[in-house]
Amino acid sequence: MDLHIIDWAILLIPLGLVVYIAFITQRHVKSVADFMTAGRAAGRYLVANAVGEASYGAISAIAIFEMWYVSGFAIGWWQQMSLPIGLFITLTGFVIYRYRESRVMTLAQFFEARYSKSFRIFMGIVAWVSGVLNYAVFPIVGARFFVYYMGFPQHTELFGLPVRTEALMMFVLLGGSLCFVLAGGQLTAMVTDCIEGLISGLMYIVVAAALLWLFSWKEIHDAMTNTAPGHSLMNPFDTSQVADFNIWYVLIGLFATIYGTRAWQGGHAFAASAANPHEAKMGGILGGWRNFAKSVMFALLAICAYTYMHHPHYSEGAAWVNNAVSQIDNKMVGNQMRVPLALSHLLPIGIKGMFASIMLFALISCDSSYMHSWGTIFAQDVVLPFRKKRMTPKGHIRLIRWSIAFVAVFAYVYGLTFPQTEYILMYFALTGTIFLGGAGSTILGGFYWKKGTTAGAFAGMITGSTLGVGGILIREFWPNHLAPWLLRMYPNSEFLHNNLKEFPINGQWFYFMAMVSAVVMYALVSLLTCREDFDLDRILHRGKWAVDEQGNPLPPVAKPPRSWKAILGIDHNFTFSDKCQSWALFIWTMFWFGIFVIFTIWNLIWPWPTEWWSKYWHIVGIWMPLVIGIGTTVWFTIGGLRDLMALFRQLSSAERDEMDDGTVDHNEESPLEVKALEGGPEADLKKPASDTDDFPVAGM
Repeated sequence: MDLHIIDWAILLIPLGLVVYIAFITQRHVKSVADFMTAGRAAGRYLVANAVGEASYGAISAIAIFEMWYVSGFAIGWWQQMSLPIGLFITLTGFVIYRYRESRVMTLAQFFEARYSKSFRIFMGIVAWVSGVLNYAVFPIVGARFFVYYMGFPQHTELFGLPVRTEALMMFVLLGGSLCFVLAGGQLTAMVTDCIEGLISGLMYIVVAAALLWLFSWKEIHDAMTNTAPGHSLMNPFDTSQVADFNIWYVLIGLFATIYGTRAWQGGHAFAASAANPHEAKMGGILGGWRNFAKSVMFALLAICAYTYMHHPHYSEGAAWVNNAVSQIDNKMVGNQMRVPLALSHLLPIGIKGMFASIMLFALISCDSSYMHSWGTIFAQDVVLPFRKKRMTPKGHIRLIRWSIAFVAVFAYVYGLTFPQTEYILMYFALTGTIFLGGAGSTILGGFYWKKGTTAGAFAGMITGSTLGVGGILIREFWPNHLAPWLLRMYPNSEFLHNNLKEFPINGQWFYFMAMVSAVVMYALVSLLTCREDFDLDRILHRGKWAVDEQGNPLPPVAKPPRSWKAILGIDHNFTFSDKCQSWALFIWTMFWFGIFVIFTIWNLIWPWPTEWWSKYWHIVGIWMPLVIGIGTTVWFTIGGLRDLMALFRQLSSAERDEMDDGTVDHNEESPLEVKALEGGPEADLKKPASDTDDFPVAGM
């Protein structure tokens, strides 16, 4: 084992703190809503910290290392094309705001309210299958990281029998994450994710500073500029020969960002856990500021590992890493473990333990979030819709726990038996397409288009899902079955001879084709089958259906005038501080998008030399986000601790509603109608604002 006792202390002491907090938190779980949505009591900093930690698991780090090893800084330039898109989604609360307004616990619950019960069940099944297959490789990749990073042997003996060490490691890590989520569901996951994020935030800065001390920028420059033409890791205009992680990968991802907003259900409970729609929206706005220190640390880890493997000064260490990689049977797994092996060799005592702690927290938070997500979706959207009688809260939570446990068992077995042949990000694209390929059309159409119908939703979803599954099957069976079979039929085909080992269309392109096809089918079939416009106000609790979080009726809200505030998503809920944060995000994002446009035009007319790009990335890609990250780490630590205390205060005194369990009452009367029948003050209300669709554009 390569970890020093100091590294073990840095790894285990913070873990012990998180375990203790998890034990305390689970005592507050007293209802289905607590277990599924943290009692809908999370403040913005709690949301931002928890989501930031849970959305970036150990497997995400390995995937990013893969991409950086192939594309370096260059792909980051083209990813800036998405800046205005991300800004629009964040500031307006696009989909996010309406999702929280609907007060659903799962996306499929929204589908039942918007379309039909049969569509909810169908989407619950598809989402669950897609999600479980997607998640099933998380535990094994995380376990492999720790085996190779910590210097464990590939095989060990258990009761006298040889066992793969990664199987034992996965059992321990997956079992630990399962205990976290079974104890208190989303409430425990959210609190521990936030604590893990706060601890990791400090470690990001220390690890990044240590890497800058270990490696000079000249060494990094020399290693990363010594590439073949068309494969530059610095110059984004010299990447024509990069096969997968190129500009097309970015462009398709940009389209998917809009199309798939809130579609992916890994961590879906975070979308419903905020105290109200405004806190959910502000959590998204703040989330972007939190990631500076994390991003620069992972970038430095990747480029320093690359430098270690390619600079002559580190040839001895690189030879050791290459020898270790050559002993791994699966070539794709060997490529995944190259960076972790290099990091285990180059990081000094203390820093090595910090990075292990960061990765352990990332693994626990992401695994807990995903197991909770797919477990609750199966229970809520596949099993419960068939029940005619409402379950007791204890029975309901017990069902969810068994469902979560099944996800863990499936992931364990699948991880040990599935031979990985794709880049992790490509595997994500392929398995995610099963659900995401069609889901975006049903979500956007459901939230924003009154003419969307159940038939249109089925058509869009089936089209996108079919293309997604077809892409997986073609790529999986192409080298050993489809290509040889076609070659026997067309022996002179130049296309087949050039693509015998791999189908030329990768997972990202299949995803794009699925998305476009789903939108077309949803729109066409909806227009053909729409007989009456759907009342969106009902599921969004607006107009005559408007109620506050306690179920009390609210008066209609007048439509605000068109202004810069409306464009920035600023409404009556915004405080002065909220407005400053929104304006700051807008100015910052548009400034860098302007830099991207100007420098892109400049390089198309007069290309920069590689040395200029190296200096640009040194300042903009490393030092600037590191300095900002120090400030935001302090900011979010204070805000996160404040929101945690507020959460526990609210949960201690909150009254639980046993009927709040994710079921849909299709015969519910509007609060204004109920008050009118009771002779309340709303009885005199005339035409509600919803009749003319007058509601705040800020809350999209």
